[in-house]
Amino acid sequence: MRKLTFLYIFLLAGFLGCVPDGKENPGQITTKVTIPQLGNTTPTSYPGMTLVWSDEFEGSSLNQNFWSYETGNGTNGWGNNELQFYRTENTGLQDGNLIITAKKEPYGGKEYTSSRIITKNKKQFQYGRVDIRAALPKGQGIWPALWMLGSNFDTVNWPACGEIDIMEMIGGNGREKTVYGTAHWLHDGNHAEYKGEYSLASGTLSDQFYVYSIVWDDKSIRWYIDNKQYHVIDTTPAQLDEFRKSFFFVFNVAIGGNWPGSPNASTTFPQHMIVDYIRVFQNN
Repeated sequence: MRKLTFLYIFLLAGFLGCVPDGKENPGQITTKVTIPQLGNTTPTSYPGMTLVWSDEFEGSSLNQNFWSYETGNGTNGWGNNELQFYRTENTGLQDGNLIITAKKEPYGGKEYTSSRIITKNKKQFQYGRVDIRAALPKGQGIWPALWMLGSNFDTVNWPACGEIDIMEMIGGNGREKTVYGTAHWLHDGNHAEYKGEYSLASGTLSDQFYVYSIVWDDKSIRWYIDNKQYHVIDTTPAQLDEFRKSFFFVFNVAIGGNWPGSPNASTTFPQHMIVDYIRVFQNN
């Protein structure tokens, strides 16, 4: 998702091949990213539940049977006045991890590039437990998110389709210790939301891996970090019918926008969101 002004490729015993157009290939990590060694993990099974889908991000490139890329800057910066241009080149795999990289570089009329991937029309789910193990980027104006949109997005649009934010974080000003979990929906013709948050006692969400989870059924959605519940919404009211339908996943790192504000001189680039796995379990 970025234009590289200069790309020098050194051939190390034939390990790296040349890129004739001077651009990164999607899925190719040209510079190794430091992967955290610490952090919680979660099991591959739960009593009374079956693992119905997972991506452990093994291999050399993103599995496009699961994921598609969304590119560009959307409408009005994806509706949030975001500053990045999303490109496929900013997504890659390394050592069994998904890496989404945010960079400061001009492309498509924007000053920054990043990446956004979705499972729309490929992997969509109604209810279950979702576990996502991730280490987050940091810095003023950095906005990583692991979230879901209703599968009927194309026909009813947002927020009527519903949105479930499994994890959002906004960087800068000491905010990198706080995770947000939010539900968005349409109520009497207007956008409605219900947000919860959890803050670490020390450190930041960038220091190590944490597992961000929801447990979702026809009555409620509950949010967890490292299996500690911090938020819940009752979805039984008729006006929350959005949350009794199927949803797809969205992973992205936004830069700037209405909520985090713009990067400043304190923000360092590149920044990386590192995802070890996503796992979806449903009741037997």
